Amino acid sequence: MGEIGLHTDFSRINRSKAVFDDIYASDDPRAYFSVLGDLDYMIPDVAEPVVRQILAAKASATGLKPVVLDIGCSYGINAAVHRFPLTFGGLRHRYARREMRAISSEALVRLDRNFYAAWPDVGLARFIGLDVSAPAISYATDVGLLEQGIVADLEKEALSTDSARVLRSTDVILSTGCIGYVTEKTFSKILDATKRPWIISFVLRMFPFDSLAATFAKRGLATERLTGATFIQRRFRDAEEFECCLASLAALGVDASGLESEGLFHADLILSRPEADVRAMPLEDIVTVASGRGRPIGPRYVHVDGNEGLQVALEP
Repeated sequence: MGEIGLHTDFSRINRSKAVFDDIYASDDPRAYFSVLGDLDYMIPDVAEPVVRQILAAKASATGLKPVVLDIGCSYGINAAVHRFPLTFGGLRHRYARREMRAISSEALVRLDRNFYAAWPDVGLARFIGLDVSAPAISYATDVGLLEQGIVADLEKEALSTDSARVLRSTDVILSTGCIGYVTEKTFSKILDATKRPWIISFVLRMFPFDSLAATFAKRGLATERLTGATFIQRRFRDAEEFECCLASLAALGVDASGLESEGLFHADLILSRPEADVRAMPLEDIVTVASGRGRPIGPRYVHVDGNEGLQVALEP
């Protein structure tokens, strides 16, 4: 079966989600932190300890500091929370200060370059990034979060010779929310330019992973899914997004009880690697988790039994 036959059409599922395109069009991340922060976006923070464990396992196998390609990297937030003793929540409060909201993007970039340079780099990897947003990539490289950045939509475009050269050094591919917008089309082009990297994917449970796993298998990569734990991404923006997500999960036969039904997007952790690496270090032996369940969050959309059956309610 060719890769075209393996393709999963995510467009219908994506219509279930709120659209946040505007927050990636700015020259700095203030709108990004404001909009997503108001929805208790936490996947960078809950993913970071697990990413660190996987990167440590990768480094122990090679003896080298790996190069991570962050797909859908936006403003380089995954690099920020991995490399420095910072959190998404802490950065959100930094940009919410009235003094920070009042300055120009140019001034903010200068401040942020000095801000990140002032912290000790405790990261286990070097970061490069790929995103469709030129402003986001420009910011992330200008302030020093990414060593290099690629602006491209590989769902629609070919990988350029220069971009392929940047990707050649990739040891680990990281995704904390782009699966669904990014499919095997993008991954196939990246994998053609790299040498069997490890692929860390945090995937919302409403998106099936079968076509991606099959694409990876054709390139000698085995896929493991962490069992017994999920990772909270954020609250639903409104009742419509809540209901649409539950409908998408039901269509896939996925039980949302106790997870999405409680008003929160949940992601699975999936790791794809060469089969020899899987045999040497199974995922269950590498990872311990903190899912985000104990974090304080704002009002959530939930289902409540009423006289007229299940109804959507906003639970504080």
